[in-house]
Amino acid sequence: MNVVSILPADTYVVVNKTILQENDSKILTMLYQPIIGITAVNLYMTLCLDLDKNEFMSEEKSHHHLMTNMKIKLEDIVIAREKLEAIGLIKTYYKKSLDVNNYIYEIFSPLSASEIFSHPILNIVLYNNVGKKEYERLVSRFKIPRINYTNYDDITRSFDDVFESISGSMFENSLNDIKNTNKLNINIENEFDFDLLYVLLPSGLLSKKNFTKDEKNLIQNLSYVYNIEVEPMKNLIINSINEKHNIDKTLLRKNARNYYQFEHSGKLPSLIYRKQPEYLRNPEGSNSKRAKMIYTFETISPYNFLKSKYNGAEPTTRDLNMIESLMNDLQLKPAVVNVLIDYVMKINDKKLTKNFIETIAGQWKRLNIETAEDAMNQAEKECKRKSKSSNIKTYKKLDENLPEWFNKDIEKKQLTKEEENEVKDMLKDFM
Repeated sequence: MNVVSILPADTYVVVNKTILQENDSKILTMLYQPIIGITAVNLYMTLCLDLDKNEFMSEEKSHHHLMTNMKIKLEDIVIAREKLEAIGLIKTYYKKSLDVNNYIYEIFSPLSASEIFSHPILNIVLYNNVGKKEYERLVSRFKIPRINYTNYDDITRSFDDVFESISGSMFENSLNDIKNTNKLNINIENEFDFDLLYVLLPSGLLSKKNFTKDEKNLIQNLSYVYNIEVEPMKNLIINSINEKHNIDKTLLRKNARNYYQFEHSGKLPSLIYRKQPEYLRNPEGSNSKRAKMIYTFETISPYNFLKSKYNGAEPTTRDLNMIESLMNDLQLKPAVVNVLIDYVMKINDKKLTKNFIETIAGQWKRLNIETAEDAMNQAEKECKRKSKSSNIKTYKKLDENLPEWFNKDIEKKQLTKEEENEVKDMLKDFM
């Protein structure tokens, strides 16, 4: 995806692609807000209110209008917008112009409570974010009361009991432009390898016809949220086949959840903001080795960056919890966490010591460091400060264990073709 710079003067219009209903605000506040946060929900509501008198399309407004109304910075609006895009509430279109750039924000309806509670991703994230007790309260809040119909007869009339068909005038009417309730599915770009799955499944057990769009979508979502590869997914599917030789989707959800909990000491997965936001990335163009390192820090999630340090193996639960804490509790940006991982593992004999990491992370948070380059510069600055207060022998030993990006000559050094291919291969595996 191209990096798009946004300015307060850039304009936008809101286009309504759905029918917004009274119950939507309740679902947004109670079910979406614990997942995407209050700022994203507030942005969605604000864009809906921009429609105002014209419920199909708003007047053209500037992003400064949003900043003023919501009393937040433009970069926070961008983060909130990306969360709304990721969860399927808006689609964004962009047009570059000479003076100011133009955006179109298409609004879509939130999922119903039933759809959220049965969704393979949103249901799990909601449960983790609110906890068992609050989750059960939310479920009961949206439950339909059970009514005892014993001793009652169904006397409802059918359509043809009431109405009679007679010959009348012919008419044609296009329904394409009639307003309807529209919802977006969550779009996951990491494709599951179904071709390999078909090969691995025992011959004659299931055919491709058993894998309808719904089944494939469920497998894709379960693979993503539980981080399940093709081989273990094959086993889960085999254990989820019913007596009619179809995939029991409810059983597959349960088996996938049990598999993950068994592998992760009873815990369920949580989702974090995965990669560095576009507005905090360096402009592309330079081919220096340092620039490519910054690009790597910016375009790989902390989970995948840590996994690369494990040579492709699954990181320990302890290390993953520590990284998640840096992003959720301290709210460090993903690229900053990547630099921190790289720096600490290099100077601390490949060990991620909790107290050591938290000390540095706390300092970087207080300094409001949000970009990979600023994090690298701060690490270099701190290292120079320590070298002045230590003896030469200690400094030489420290100098031998510094990340490669500490070397200022790397700014001028261009990547060799072999090094460039290594970077591309790494990004291909983890992006």
